[in-house]
Amino acid sequence: MSKLEIYEYPAPVLREKAQDVAKIDEKIKQLLSDMLETMYAANGVGLAAPQIGVSKRMVVIDVEQDEEAGKKNPICMVNPKITWASEEINVHCEGCLSVPKQSAEVERPASVKVKYTDENGNEHEVLAEGLFATAVQHELDHLDGVLYIDHISRLKRNMLLKKLKKYREENKE
Repeated sequence: MSKLEIYEYPAPVLREKAQDVAKIDEKIKQLLSDMLETMYAANGVGLAAPQIGVSKRMVVIDVEQDEEAGKKNPICMVNPKITWASEEINVHCEGCLSVPKQSAEVERPASVKVKYTDENGNEHEVLAEGLFATAVQHELDHLDGVLYIDHISRLKRNMLLKKLKKYREENKE
């Protein structure tokens, strides 16, 4: 396993529509494993392949992780697709590893059904609710070149991007 570079806004790969994964082979399994290691190292709850510069429809999510207890419950999704979304809306404060140290309140459906293939080639359809639903929608947006900042008002987005620029200037290496 190896930790990968996380691409940050405005990297062009973050705005591309990712391609379907044709076959789950050892290379794809290794990439999913590396994505999990990268996500955990960055203290994230999800990571999409475009965030590591790979324009493939793959995400990893773990909203149940507990570092202190050593608990992990990762889910690897290949070619995921939302098949249903509730009319009920939830608001979560979202952040993103590709938009570091920033966050904003985002409205999304409270629950969704998602169909996907796991790293072993098994098909699943699950009902995602709460934080899991938010994470699924956030990560699947990445596969279509959409960032959470696209779901907030222009004013809030501009303020957030100014804060991001300031953060980057203050933390130059």
